[in-house]
Amino acid sequence: MRKFSVNVNGTRYEVEVEEIDANAVAAAAKQEPVKAAPAGAGTEVRSPMPGNILQVNVNPGDVVKEGQQLMILEAMKMENEILAPCAGRITSIGVAKGSSVESGALLCTIA
Repeated sequence: MRKFSVNVNGTRYEVEVEEIDANAVAAAAKQEPVKAAPAGAGTEVRSPMPGNILQVNVNPGDVVKEGQQLMILEAMKMENEILAPCAGRITSIGVAKGSSVESGALLCTIA
């Protein structure tokens, strides 16, 4: 453990940080296999924040352009447009109108 003194907005804090051996981290990473996405799986569109789906403007099979509005997500009393990050075809939709989603939830996939 190493001790540090940190000043945050005029308040001083003493913190302890544990050093991790880089070799131990690399060895642990080798033991846990990483699953790769299947070829041609597409681009996943995920929720940037928790909220409720107010509107779903696409269906599986629809062709979309980059920047096209896919859904509207209500979060903190604000409507947020979920836009297509790329052009392609909607291969799956993981939510429906009225769904409650967490941050990072899969909304749809574009291939």
